[in-house]
Amino acid sequence: MAIHAQSSGIFCMFSIQTMLIISVSSPGTANLRFPQHYTMIHWAGRIEKELEKVLPQVTGVQQMKSIYNEKRSQFDVKRNSPKDLVERVARDIARLLNSKRKALERLAKEAEQIQTEYPWQDNIKESDIQYYDSKVDAEYVQYREVIFPLKPGSNFTEENLMANPQSISLEFVEDPNFKNKVNYSYTAVQIPTDIYKGSPTILNELNWTQALERVFIDNSREDPSLRWQAFGSATGVTRYYPATPWRTPYKIDLYDVRRRPWYIQGASSPKDMVIIVDVSGSVSGLTLKLMKTSVNEMLDTLSDDDYVNVVQFNEKADVVVSCFKTLVQANLRNKKIFKDKVMQMHAKGTTVYKSGFQFAFEQLLNDTTSAPRANCNKMIMMFTDGGEDRAEEVFEKYNWPNKTVRVFTFSVGQHNYDVAPLQWIACANKGYYFEIPSIGAIRINTQEYLDVLGRPMALAGNQAKQVQWTNVYQDALGLGLVITGTMPVFNLTADNDSKNQLILGVMGVDIALSEIQQLTPRYKLGANGYTFAIDPNGYVLLHPNLQPKIINFREPVTLDFLDAELADSNKEEIRRLMIDGKAGQRKVKTLVKAIDKRYIDEVLRTYIWTPVEGTDYSLGLVLPTYSEHHIRANLSDQILQVQLKDTTDFESLLPHTFESEGRVLIAPREYCKDLELSSNNTEFLLNFIALMEKVTPDSKQCDNFLLHNLILDTGIIRQLVEKVWKTKDLNTYGFLAVFAATDGGITRIFPNKAAETWEEDPEPFNATYYQRSLDNRGYIFRAPYRSPNTILQEQENDTIGILVSTAVEITVGSRTIRPAVVGVKLDLEAWTSKFKILASNQTDNTRQGSQMCTPTSGCEMDCDAHEDLLCYLIDDGGFLIMSNQINDWSKIGMFFSEVDSALMYALYNNSFYQRKLTFDYQSVCAPIHSSNTGAAPRGVFVPTIADFLNMAWWTSTAAWSLFQQMLYGFAYHSWFTTDEIEASDISESKEASCVRQQTQFYFGNVSSAYSIVQDCENCSRVIHAKRINNTNLLFVVAEKLPCSTCDVEKLFQEELEFIQEDPCLNMPQPRYRKGPSTCFDYNIAENTTDCGRGHSFRPSIRTLLLLQLLLLSLVAHPHILPFSL
Repeated sequence: MAIHAQSSGIFCMFSIQTMLIISVSSPGTANLRFPQHYTMIHWAGRIEKELEKVLPQVTGVQQMKSIYNEKRSQFDVKRNSPKDLVERVARDIARLLNSKRKALERLAKEAEQIQTEYPWQDNIKESDIQYYDSKVDAEYVQYREVIFPLKPGSNFTEENLMANPQSISLEFVEDPNFKNKVNYSYTAVQIPTDIYKGSPTILNELNWTQALERVFIDNSREDPSLRWQAFGSATGVTRYYPATPWRTPYKIDLYDVRRRPWYIQGASSPKDMVIIVDVSGSVSGLTLKLMKTSVNEMLDTLSDDDYVNVVQFNEKADVVVSCFKTLVQANLRNKKIFKDKVMQMHAKGTTVYKSGFQFAFEQLLNDTTSAPRANCNKMIMMFTDGGEDRAEEVFEKYNWPNKTVRVFTFSVGQHNYDVAPLQWIACANKGYYFEIPSIGAIRINTQEYLDVLGRPMALAGNQAKQVQWTNVYQDALGLGLVITGTMPVFNLTADNDSKNQLILGVMGVDIALSEIQQLTPRYKLGANGYTFAIDPNGYVLLHPNLQPKIINFREPVTLDFLDAELADSNKEEIRRLMIDGKAGQRKVKTLVKAIDKRYIDEVLRTYIWTPVEGTDYSLGLVLPTYSEHHIRANLSDQILQVQLKDTTDFESLLPHTFESEGRVLIAPREYCKDLELSSNNTEFLLNFIALMEKVTPDSKQCDNFLLHNLILDTGIIRQLVEKVWKTKDLNTYGFLAVFAATDGGITRIFPNKAAETWEEDPEPFNATYYQRSLDNRGYIFRAPYRSPNTILQEQENDTIGILVSTAVEITVGSRTIRPAVVGVKLDLEAWTSKFKILASNQTDNTRQGSQMCTPTSGCEMDCDAHEDLLCYLIDDGGFLIMSNQINDWSKIGMFFSEVDSALMYALYNNSFYQRKLTFDYQSVCAPIHSSNTGAAPRGVFVPTIADFLNMAWWTSTAAWSLFQQMLYGFAYHSWFTTDEIEASDISESKEASCVRQQTQFYFGNVSSAYSIVQDCENCSRVIHAKRINNTNLLFVVAEKLPCSTCDVEKLFQEELEFIQEDPCLNMPQPRYRKGPSTCFDYNIAENTTDCGRGHSFRPSIRTLLLLQLLLLSLVAHPHILPFSL
């Protein structure tokens, strides 16, 4: 990195230092002086010389360069042309997506034709059809047993619970392409838990979609690389191929295809939505809870292409999130903020619809703001318990006659209000009226508005039949991270001599991200080169840092490019150009974070990008300067010798050579298709050796680039062992081990016993020491990390190893490459003794008493003889590497602020270190459970005073509402649990995704030696510090702080959960994005007469009495239930 020495003020500092040194005195040590600045520089020079003498000599870094030159005839140095690479990969990705597009178009066309020819059957019965119900499989039953524990002696079994006589029995075979057991001859069906399988609508859906099985199979035969093919129906039925048992968490299966990101994107155009919530005094108790949950479920139907705001109203209206003055993007962060604020709403005042609607229209129709919008479907969703007002004057002013804003109304809870006004409002504004009488109706009724939004799309016909590619998300069937190509399927049957405006569903074809990654030149780019791709929202679908740590099927994986890397102005501009579909190239100086998150390096990178034709994705490539070329070995003859077992190079891979030549680890790469991967590296090595005895030179089964480079590196390191490592006595030098790792994937640790404590990744490209050695000049020191909470277990003969590594740089002609890293493990105890001698008045060979400082000899203190003098080696991340203090032995590897917080702050405050606050948006945290204080049993509704006064409510609602809640309790085992009514409770995992923050430290712009004075309230001290040349070490010499405390900021490095109590503080500006280029929100032929009708079931008095008797009977005899009350 560029270093600029700061010399201003040094003379002043030295003067102050001299005065302080003269004044240092204490009883018994009157003649001991704090070392002068030049003394510290002398000590640092001795440390530098020792490292420069010993490290190259033992690692063999120079000899390894010579070995590469000797092997020059066995490899070529090829140029990595970034522009050619990125354009080629972009073409390959475009071809891959286009092949899936053809399968998708065929499926949609066939589905529409099949449905058109299908005769609807009113009297269809369950016994008339057979299909594979994916939930009947034993795997699913096993999950359900956790939810419904059975009483001893009960005859209610899991077979009764999941019985489906219409489901056929299938056999499955393991398929690594699907990471699952599958059946290639059948499709599978998944029906949401809250949908009745025996209804005529569902049975007809199952019947006509059965014919899709043939199309799925034909597609798979034509393109064997196809992954999941699925049809998501507007009725909630999912039919997918190939068949496999359904997967679900250890709680209720809430999967409904209509709420999946791929279905929502394919079924409607982007939305600008304002949700208005009635919080007047009449909305209380259960109704208010139902309303809150309904709003949160509504938010879950929105994607990152949508914009939303939530407004609460009574006599007045206002946003629920104070800083969301306009519509905001419906991303995960904003939806979470909305949900938290919605749950805090309170009911008071009187209902005035006009205030809510006027506020919403002004939000939607205000074009004067520069805030981004979806600029497509505009809609208002009103949740209320009812009222008489129709707010006609508001609609006349803002929405009539063009009706550019749809209005959907939701009557929530049990009440006796006239629903006609709510129906009229919806029908007069091209919307729909829904009723949510209980919690069981929330999920269905908050998602069916999508059918209305799909009308213009269906009427547009072929114009709307466009393939769209989704954000990245977790596949519900275990395929991992995927993207999905979607296409709407329309109902082409005539509707009373007019064109049908219904969407049948959405067809989807998955592509695993691993398929796309295989198209990228991962290993030719080196350890720090990589490809990435982003979508129009700026979210990455390819990036080495895209590694979500929690599986969440309900939400897409949305990691912004600027969050995947350390953002700066250059990257912001690159992101904007990529979203705009432009190609470009830029060389930038930027910060990168190490894999272990402890370090930050300033590096030079070339970014090059180009659009992916036929999609709205953009592909980028990042390349360090030293990776502009790569080695390509050509060892066909050597591989032939492997078969004949006539090569010492290959023999060095065999385990029987480990004792004499050191342990070998090979990177777990896919060298050959038939190579069996294993998490045990020794087993993987044996698998590799066995395969090498079978393959022919240049076998098409193998990746010859990977295979040849691996064998080349094997021979190079073997010669290094013979010429250097075996000739050295490591104990003499104070080393525990010596090692080497290469781009070809070979890691060798010598001696063999040192490999037992080797904790680095066998894939060099994933190892922190390897990546950082390539990015930094000289020797990189790293101690085993210890957090402040580490509990140390002292063991006899326990040794601590300090890892020291450096890159091997070779020049071939005018081309410079870094194909390997070598290093050692220092024995901390041995090198601490050596460090103390080097930073003292002693020499390695002379420890004469006349040179020792005593109370009468009058000399400077040093790091060996005087514990009152603090001497440290600290690395560039601020972690302690060595100390002359015995008490610091257990703190090696800790962030230095935990050792001496005042001293670390002084180093930071004087620019020896800089800090960078970073965030991890893919972390996992323990869930925070909300308090249940004051919560009534979920199944027992506590009415308000107004409810008691309303006799109509008491007679027509009590028993019916309780019965509905009892049914819900049957399904969710929640009859007498005391929780808030939140649908999310049902599927909450043991761990939750969260954001974690961490502060990394890295060297500042002070490169020369420097002396500083640290002033505390009651004392001060002098500090010398100097960078050790050709390393990442800072040498620090300081006095012990004379006073007990120093009131300075304590610096922290440990990763913590990021909790922001007020989300409106430091609200980030919306990032640049682009929505879909097409919009289907209006069609003159749309028929809006179907706009919803009240259909609440009002049971008779006789029915209510029977229900009350049934409830009393169940409570009195709970043993008849399939679960415990």
